[in-house]
Amino acid sequence: MASGKQQTDHYESTPGHGGVLSGGGSPGLWGALIGLIVFAFVAVPISAAVRYATHPNSQQLFAGRLSEASTGGYVAFWWIVAIFLLALPFLVGWGVAKLSGKTLGIITAIVAVFFIAILIMGQLFIF
Repeated sequence: MASGKQQTDHYESTPGHGGVLSGGGSPGLWGALIGLIVFAFVAVPISAAVRYATHPNSQQLFAGRLSEASTGGYVAFWWIVAIFLLALPFLVGWGVAKLSGKTLGIITAIVAVFFIAILIMGQLFIF
């Protein structure tokens, strides 16, 4: 019985047998993995937001109210959206790595502030 316990301990402490997907994975590695997955999901919207922000003539693509909005407001709106989308994978990865009530509260507050800022800027400059 003692030899079985000794073999198990030796196996778990041997380099190369751990990692993110093992039972003792590092929270930092889990955060990085989840952040990378989130980045893969938001890569295309980030690209589109930067493209809209850097090419103000794309404002004409949106018929109606957006074509009448000020160019500065249109560009500022899309830069804020792009910055938020770039920050999202880091926020999610950090939240997964910490995984505490305080961290989740901070992330919720940051997302809420960005969401409210985008809504206000959208109402002032775009719609």
